[in-house]
Amino acid sequence: MAANAGLSREERRIVAAAAAENDRAIALLEQLVNINSGTMNFAGVERVGRVVMGELEPLGFRVRWKPMTAVGRAGLVIAEHHVVGRGKRLLLIGHLDTVFEQDSPFQRFVRRGPVAEGPGVNDMKDGLVIMIGALRALHATGALRDADVTIVLSGDEEDSGTPHALARADMIEAASRADAALEFEALATVDGHDMGTIARRSAISWTLRTAAPSGHSSGIFSAEAGFGANYELARILDAFRRELREPDATYNVGLLLGGATATMNADGYSGTASGKTNVIAAQALATGDLRTLSNAQTERLEARMRTVVAEHLPGARASIEFDEGYPAMAPTPGNRALLARLNEINAALGLPPMAELDPLQRGAGDISFVADKLDCLVGFGAVGQGSHAPGETVELGSIDRQLKRTALLIERLARTPRTPRTPRAP
Repeated sequence: MAANAGLSREERRIVAAAAAENDRAIALLEQLVNINSGTMNFAGVERVGRVVMGELEPLGFRVRWKPMTAVGRAGLVIAEHHVVGRGKRLLLIGHLDTVFEQDSPFQRFVRRGPVAEGPGVNDMKDGLVIMIGALRALHATGALRDADVTIVLSGDEEDSGTPHALARADMIEAASRADAALEFEALATVDGHDMGTIARRSAISWTLRTAAPSGHSSGIFSAEAGFGANYELARILDAFRRELREPDATYNVGLLLGGATATMNADGYSGTASGKTNVIAAQALATGDLRTLSNAQTERLEARMRTVVAEHLPGARASIEFDEGYPAMAPTPGNRALLARLNEINAALGLPPMAELDPLQRGAGDISFVADKLDCLVGFGAVGQGSHAPGETVELGSIDRQLKRTALLIERLARTPRTPRTPRAP
C-alpha cells in the first residue's frame, strides 16, 4: 500500500505536522537528557517535569507538579486536557526519572549520525518528546481540540516509592476516568521489526528465611538436632524449582546466605554469613523475584510457595514474605483491539504490521497499575539499545514514525465513541 493512501485529508495534515516536529523533538531530547534526573535526584526530576509542563501548557493542558514526599520521592506531573464529548478518553503514561544518579559518569547527550547516546535517552526521555511532539502536531492542526487526554508522568518508575497504593494513586485515579491508556516507554523490536506490547509481566520480590537449632555437626539429621537451616532452605528452593513451573511465569533466586548467622544488610542487596564446617546452620535466607502474566497467576503461585514453605524439615522453621511489587498487565481482547487500531494506522502509513511481543521479553512498568481498569498498549517511545547501562542509545530515525503513529492513534481514538466498560480479566 502506498504511504498515506488510507488517510483522510485531515489525517494527512496531521502526518505532515508530526513530521515537522522531528527536529524539534530531537533538540528537546538533548535538553532533557542533559538534565540529570536519577530517581533520587529530586531537584533534577522536578526540573525535567517543569520542562515538560512548559511544553504542555501552551497546548491547552492544565498542568501541575505534585510533590511526593509522602513516599520518599520527588513528585509527578499531571496534565489534563478535558473536553465535553463522546470520544474515548485517553490516559498517557510515562516517567521522568532515569537509573543514572548524579554520581554516574554517564551524564551527557552525544549524537553520532543517526544514533544518540545518553542517560535515559531511550528509557524514557525519547518517549516524553514523542508524546509532546505528537500532541503539538494535533494542536497545530486543530485535532487536539476534541481530544480528552490526561497525562501522568511519575518521577520514580525506576525506583518506586512506597506504599505503591499512594505512589501510584494519581495514575490509578486518572485511569478510572479514562477508556484507554498508552505508555511511552521504548518501542520493542525483534529482528528489526517493530512489535506491539499488549502485556507486561509482574515483578514481585520475595524473602525466604529459615531457622533451626544449632549444634555440633555430628548430630545432624538426628531427632534431637534436626536438619538445620541450610537444608531447610535447600528443600524449599528445590521444591520451587520442581513444583512451580507454569507457562509465562519465572521465579529467580538472586541471593543466598546461611550459616551459624545470616544477616541481610540495610540495602537489601547484600549481607553477611558466618559458620563452621562442624556447626549446624542456625539461620539462612534467600531473596528472589516472581514474574507472572496475570494477577491471578501471581496469587496462585504465591499460595503454592507458602504451602511449600510450611512443610518443614524436622527441627526447622521457615517463613516467606512478598513485597508489593509491580502487578501484571495481562493480554486482553481490549489490548489486542488497540494494537489492531495501531496496525490500521501502520497500513495507512505504508508501514509493516506490528505483531504481539512475547511478554517474556519485556519487564514490568507503571501501566500495570492501571491495566485492570482499561485497555492498554505499550511502546510509543523510540527504538534503542542498552537501556539502564552506560552507553544507552536511541535510533533517531525511529522518532519520526513514532510521532506519526502516536498522533494518528490519539486522533482516531478521540473520534471513536466510548463504550460501556466491561469487567477486566484478573
